[in-house]
Amino acid sequence: MAVPSRGRNKESPPLKPGHQQRQSPGASPRRGRGRPPHSPGRQVPGGARAMRKGGGGRRGARSDPQRPCREGPAAEGERDVLGRDPLRLLRVCGERLRVFVDDRKAFVVKADSKIWLTFLLAAIAGVLHWCHITTLFENDRHFSHLSTLEREMAFRTEMGLYYSYFKIIIEAPSFWNGVWAIMNDRLTEYPLVINTLQRFNLYPEVVLASWYRIYTAIMDFLGVPTKTCWTVNRGEGLSPVESCEGLGDPASFYVAVIFLLNGLMMSLFFIYGTYLSGSRLGGLVTVACFFFNHGECTRVMWTPPLRESFSYPFLVLQMLLLTYILRIPNINTGSLIALCVSNIFFMLPWQFAQFVLLTQVSLVVCFILMFGNSMLLTSYYAASLLVIWGILELSPKVLKSSRREVYIWVIEGCAWLFGTVTLKYLTSLAFGIADDAHIGNILKSKFIGYKDFDTLMYTCAAEFDFMEKETPVRYTKTLLLPVVLVVFGVIIKRAVKYLTWALSQAGQYEREERFNHGELVYHALQLLAYSVLAILIMRLKLFLTPHLCVMASLVCSKQLFGWLFCKIQPKTLVFAILALMAIEGSANLQTQWNIMGEFSNLPQEELLEWIKVNTRQDAVFAGAMPTMASVKLSTLRPIVNHPHYEDAGLRARTKVVYSMYSRKPAKDVKRELIKLGVNYYILEESLCVSRKKPGCSMPEIWDVEDPANSCKIPLCTLMSKDSRPYFITVFENSNYRVLKIPKE
Repeated sequence: MAVPSRGRNKESPPLKPGHQQRQSPGASPRRGRGRPPHSPGRQVPGGARAMRKGGGGRRGARSDPQRPCREGPAAEGERDVLGRDPLRLLRVCGERLRVFVDDRKAFVVKADSKIWLTFLLAAIAGVLHWCHITTLFENDRHFSHLSTLEREMAFRTEMGLYYSYFKIIIEAPSFWNGVWAIMNDRLTEYPLVINTLQRFNLYPEVVLASWYRIYTAIMDFLGVPTKTCWTVNRGEGLSPVESCEGLGDPASFYVAVIFLLNGLMMSLFFIYGTYLSGSRLGGLVTVACFFFNHGECTRVMWTPPLRESFSYPFLVLQMLLLTYILRIPNINTGSLIALCVSNIFFMLPWQFAQFVLLTQVSLVVCFILMFGNSMLLTSYYAASLLVIWGILELSPKVLKSSRREVYIWVIEGCAWLFGTVTLKYLTSLAFGIADDAHIGNILKSKFIGYKDFDTLMYTCAAEFDFMEKETPVRYTKTLLLPVVLVVFGVIIKRAVKYLTWALSQAGQYEREERFNHGELVYHALQLLAYSVLAILIMRLKLFLTPHLCVMASLVCSKQLFGWLFCKIQPKTLVFAILALMAIEGSANLQTQWNIMGEFSNLPQEELLEWIKVNTRQDAVFAGAMPTMASVKLSTLRPIVNHPHYEDAGLRARTKVVYSMYSRKPAKDVKRELIKLGVNYYILEESLCVSRKKPGCSMPEIWDVEDPANSCKIPLCTLMSKDSRPYFITVFENSNYRVLKIPKE
């Protein structure tokens, strides 16, 4: 007789004539385990197996708990024997306990084997991604052979700004001295003293600096060398430089931790795809799609210090936890705490994280940890949360209805949109805060062609333009877009079918039984939101593409494609799809692996070396935002402007500094620079003449802001020929010209 046991068939030994099959009391017949021969049992009449439906939902049926008391003559006889022999009572209870433990142990071992296999595959995916991005970064810059100065120059624009605070903390006499220094910073926006922890999302640098100090202190105590240094001959008449490799080198340690974090992110993606689809094949599809579309998914291998490199892995964790919460029938406190913590770690490193999240607690915590950052307080995110809370509270009272009609959803949606925009405007007006006003202007520029200086500084950059037309084509060539469209269509079809039925007179209980795919609808809606963001701002396709990879895992979902898997093996279908994806995907990977370069920026190196030797330590500099970040990082000279543009006061300063590229009179520009306390101005002729697209050269941008002077020759052109009498040229090379500003 075959007894089913956790999906396997076990054959019980044949019964002798006159004997009957026994079962242990309370044990589920599914477990296929009997009690010892000396323990009397209860016969199931007619050979039928008793099945008890457990309350665990997806965990399946559970066995009845062990019960020491049973009714019937056999039970009473056993009670008499046990009552006369306490030692036998202990032996029987011990035997039952052993059977119980062995039974559970077999289940746990089998479950753990599946879990550990998933974790093992996830770890392999993480290691592969770590190796991939590390190799690409090294191939692109030959980072291991660069000098300290060259490595710092490789962190261009805002990357250099962020890294400079890591450098300050590790070079300070103590960790807390370094933290105090960045919280009372006079170098970044001279002569202002600012709390950079409040302004610049610098918690990653604080954490990494503490780890670096701990690591080097332990290694020094143990006498273990942490880096190896040698002299590198650069050739071409260039002087040799010292290059150090190993985790003892600050820049190497910094990027190594970033790449390790993003390797762990790939492990999360495998677990995410596996959990969402219910199959490890889904995790494989997610990881494969990410690799095949790697250039569209991330830019961590080219720009490690950017905020998204620290932040995005925690968004993956947050969405995985949210999927879990939407799937389980009863939400527990631990899940909500984990969700809140992941939200905090997502929001703290990145100023744009607020546009993705939907949880309030993390906003409050981040507001406190960032010392009352006003941009969070008056953000669209905070306004949206308040409006949603108001709708949830008032809608049942104001819009009374026995069931959720479509018109109620439409009214609530319009109320949310109008309320969010209105509340955002009112709170900004009430608090006098305009730090994120440029975000609204960027959105206005997308729809009505709005233009001003700050908006053009964003929209003229390729990453803030509309999504390029080639992106959907690349998605299609790797079959990512077609696969996701099929998955999306199936989800929408089921959701619409349920929605149509839900608006009928059916009862709530039956409704719950008919539809239980809330997490799938969430991912479909999230896909729509990311698509809109990516179309409007190309940089945000870094949200869209990974989410497409996660959605692709649902091609392995039995919930969606169980009808298809009855006709074709899931593995056959999945590996066929992956084989087709690999045709273009492998070509994309090969293109990345073929990128070979070596970082070199001799003009900037000459500039920085000149500044170190020929200017005072307190000399104040102004210039283009990317260059100012390098000046602050490598020379530690005070600057008046920098690339972190999310502050109204800083945008006003930058506008004054960039007036050198306008058509204003030199006398007016000099007067405004002196008000800022500037001693030296670094002029870059390339900014004066280059244009990424029509209307995007600096003089053209200024023509929008200052039409009265639009017919004059740009001031930067005049300064390139002769800077006198208002400025004095003290340094010049092929890219840079340093203008000293004499006092009036």
